Amino acid sequence: MRRAYLWILMPLLAYVGPALAGEQAKLDTGNTAWMLTASALVVFMTVPGLALFYGGLDKSKSVLNTVAMSLIAFSVVSITWLVIGYSIAYGDDIKGFIGNPFQYLLGRNVTGITDNGYPAPLDIMFQLTFAAITTALVSGSFVGRMKFSAWIVFCILWSIIVYPPIAHWVWGGGFLSDHGALDFAGGTVVHINAGIAGLVGALILGRRQDTSLIPNNVPLVALGAGILWFGWFGFNAGSALAANDQAVYAMLNTTIATSSAVIGWMIVEWIHTGKPTVVGISSGIIAGLVAITPAAGFVNPVGSIFVGAAGGILAYLAVAKIKPAFGYDDALDVFGIHGVAGITGAILTGVFADPAVGGSAGLLYGNAKQVLIQIEGVIATLVYSGVVTAVVVLIAKALTGLKVREDEEIEGIDKTQHGESAYNL
Repeated sequence: MRRAYLWILMPLLAYVGPALAGEQAKLDTGNTAWMLTASALVVFMTVPGLALFYGGLDKSKSVLNTVAMSLIAFSVVSITWLVIGYSIAYGDDIKGFIGNPFQYLLGRNVTGITDNGYPAPLDIMFQLTFAAITTALVSGSFVGRMKFSAWIVFCILWSIIVYPPIAHWVWGGGFLSDHGALDFAGGTVVHINAGIAGLVGALILGRRQDTSLIPNNVPLVALGAGILWFGWFGFNAGSALAANDQAVYAMLNTTIATSSAVIGWMIVEWIHTGKPTVVGISSGIIAGLVAITPAAGFVNPVGSIFVGAAGGILAYLAVAKIKPAFGYDDALDVFGIHGVAGITGAILTGVFADPAVGGSAGLLYGNAKQVLIQIEGVIATLVYSGVVTAVVVLIAKALTGLKVREDEEIEGIDKTQHGESAYNL
């Protein structure tokens, strides 16, 4: 009986009795203020930025469900990240694959001041926002037909066994880090990861009864895209982990690349359909933000023009050509935008990386091998996330079922899942 009590109390004891920290760095109030701000900006990206962007894109009878998927994803992942996700991502390396899952359990041992001069618990907060928005991004592939209970199960499992290991590979001392992969703010960890997860999940979930994209509120889409652009400065510039010159480059490159992607998407859409749409311009914003994410602190502003333009054009072609050709129901184009633009940005980081900016050289600066290393990271992320996401979706299916009934979908899952309507006119 006594042993049973000890097992129950172990998590609490682990939290209140962290190991003594070694010699601490000095607090840098400037860097601390910047990382607090960057963390808040990334929260703002998801709540409300992504929720509004996705909500505006979806049909009026499922907009609330779409918003709720982002809100609950952020809430659920905040807990799983503190409990174990951070430890899997940033604990001591275990054979290049994961971090020690018990090292930082429940925030244990996260004490003192980091090398960049901000309190260590702030690192949990900043990295939490990345894990949360990545999970929320996946929801765009599932909207309009997934049970809300199944989505909650998905968020719990995916935020523990998919996102943290990939974060460890790149940022936590795992094998991609050892091989020299460059991913400044999440091209592989966030966008390729979410993109392929969305595609695989959508294929298992199945198509909606009406697969057309009929945005219920285009101004809401533009507002959400604008909030995402604003918040993305915390996402990209914050990934410098200090208020320094690399953060400045990341912010400038984010602006230039996104603008370039908007122009590229708009021109191709204008040629293809005869009209430049506001939904298209908003989507171009997201494609540019995604494409520059892995490169933001490694390329110079001229390189960012090419990265952004390529991301915008290729994402448009994926949405307008590849998706219709294959007929998969990636409802809000998570793979077409985040997956394709993420792959584009990850590979082009290996081309345009400028050693004068981030200390790493790409193809144009004499290091052709970097392109191959970037491709390795892309492939590893696609394979692991794709396979394990399929397992997560199938577990959710076994526990709760995946898809609402056909009559519930036709009536609208805002009413059938939440008992609400977005527009009571």
